[in-house]
Amino acid sequence: MQFKMILTLIGLAGVLLVPLADAQSPVDDVLLQMQKAYKKGDTALLTALLPQAQGSLLEPWAAYWALSARLETATPEEVNAFLRRYAGTYQEDRLRNDWLLLLGKRQDWNQFAVVAPEFRMNDDREVRCYTLAMENILTKVNMADEVKTQWYGAKDAGEGCTLAAQSHYAAGQMTADDIWRKARLTTEARMLESTRQVVAIVAPDAGAALTEALKKPELFLLKRPPSSHRLTQELAVLALIRWADNDPDGAAQALDERWSKQLSSAQRAWAWGAIGKQAAQKLSDNALGYFQNASPTAMTDDQLAWRVRAALRQSQWSDVLSAVEAMSPDVANDSTWMYWHARALMQPGRSEADRAQARQLLQDMASVRGFYPLLAEEELGQPITPPPAPAPLTAQEKQRAQSNPGLQRALAAIDLGLRSEGVREWNYTTNMHMPGGMNDRDLLAAADLACQHSVWDRCINTSERTRSFIDMTQRFPMPYRQAVVERSREINLDPAYVYGLIRQESRFVTDARSGVGASGLMQLMPATARWTARKIGLTDFKTHQLSDQDTNIVLGTGYLKLILDDFAGSMPMAAAAYNAGPRRPRIWRGEAGSPTLEAAIWAENIPFNETRDYVKKVLANTTLYAAMITGQTQSLKARLGMIGPRDTSQADNPDLP
Repeated sequence: MQFKMILTLIGLAGVLLVPLADAQSPVDDVLLQMQKAYKKGDTALLTALLPQAQGSLLEPWAAYWALSARLETATPEEVNAFLRRYAGTYQEDRLRNDWLLLLGKRQDWNQFAVVAPEFRMNDDREVRCYTLAMENILTKVNMADEVKTQWYGAKDAGEGCTLAAQSHYAAGQMTADDIWRKARLTTEARMLESTRQVVAIVAPDAGAALTEALKKPELFLLKRPPSSHRLTQELAVLALIRWADNDPDGAAQALDERWSKQLSSAQRAWAWGAIGKQAAQKLSDNALGYFQNASPTAMTDDQLAWRVRAALRQSQWSDVLSAVEAMSPDVANDSTWMYWHARALMQPGRSEADRAQARQLLQDMASVRGFYPLLAEEELGQPITPPPAPAPLTAQEKQRAQSNPGLQRALAAIDLGLRSEGVREWNYTTNMHMPGGMNDRDLLAAADLACQHSVWDRCINTSERTRSFIDMTQRFPMPYRQAVVERSREINLDPAYVYGLIRQESRFVTDARSGVGASGLMQLMPATARWTARKIGLTDFKTHQLSDQDTNIVLGTGYLKLILDDFAGSMPMAAAAYNAGPRRPRIWRGEAGSPTLEAAIWAENIPFNETRDYVKKVLANTTLYAAMITGQTQSLKARLGMIGPRDTSQADNPDLP
């Protein structure tokens, strides 16, 4: 092991951390067995193994697993004893989080009120909602505004937030409009069981009618007589949202011809927003027309985002402007919408005041901190170059990070193979918003510690959180440089592009494995790896070799090159194909007659959230890696280029997986 330590307890007052270089501790197997037992819910085995983990650096994890697995039957005394013994650790606050959720579910407000004030993370929406519910139930304090913020911010209903909404609704502090809004949000998010929970607050007898609206929306809307009765109106909106999921044009026709006059202006606006959003995600030319049936100010931020995207595809800059200006301030201040807001203000015919506002927006966001900040730099004519390095870390700063117990436990857990646990403890320890949390220099030192141990994902993610300066060598490390650069140049690939993709795929974690089975640095699926091996002549390849970094790089770069060639060298399209498969980007580029778009507009209109984010990050990464590798000014716009319908004289490779 690269990082082994033991923990010597000195009473309950403190700890002494003693490094054991590359020693195989006999407790390692016990810890690994306990993690597996925890995942299986084997409380008996956890209890039996716990004594063997005492004295280990990772003892807090062992104790957490043992108690958390049987928390529902644990006594308050047992929980309090754990919280005292492991005070100040991530595991203490993690168990407090779990305990608060259980107490809230039981509505044990006496215990909840004692435990909640000590919760340090304060990052669990449900815990906060239970707190709001408790305060309302016990004292009738009106916290409706925060309840709505928490409730609307979650995709599902959530037991705690639903309870808080129920109590405020019963007290007359939330209205039926508030509840129906959440029902529409959960329906748009396809969280239909949550929709049922929400609707039950205001219409507990909706039953069969609600089921029909959600499961057979066409039948509900076409067979049921339109009515101005409130329940029927609201169920019709839910049915329109559901129908639009599969057939926005059909839903639009039903709304326009049958239901429009029976709905309020607010209900119609939401329905048109939902229909427009689904049409926009299908890249339909009808999308913008559907959006224009209602005022932007009556739509949700998510609907407005898709309204902007639809307007960008059709170069309707005035609609871009009105949609962005209708967004809530927090959303409008996101770099995505700041950039397109500025671009809309810069269009021909705009006033000098508009252009001045556009320049200010671009100046406010221009930096190397992401895709749109980089584009803003180019719009302002500023060169894309690495910023100056921060002052070197002092020996004291490095020592403070090295001696931090939370960071030590995190590294030890990752080294042992407990990556999930290690990452969570690392993130908790480096949380600058916690009481006594880390400042920028502390984060820089923690990132340096992760780099020194080749824990590249924590190195990158920790360094990305510094605000007053940027360390590019931490944020954009180049491990395995010889293998990446040599292999890339052998097959005529830009090594910066390969590094940009690896950074997004795996953060340089060699044993990374996705939920769908992709493996290694370049996150290859086994079938894709076998296909690529055949294409590049790697005849003796076996799937288990994907965990070998050099083999993974050879196959990943080989596949990327084949994709890039198939898309005529378009980096955005090849990145989209690497993430979502080649078939989808071919569809997204449109058929003959479709407009040729700036690649930034094309990427922003990718229907899949993950792929849209992926393409933008890979291209931003690539631009910055190129600046670091070459030492020369770079252009993100040049890498993006333009994207239009495929050249019909060039055949696609149907064999490409």
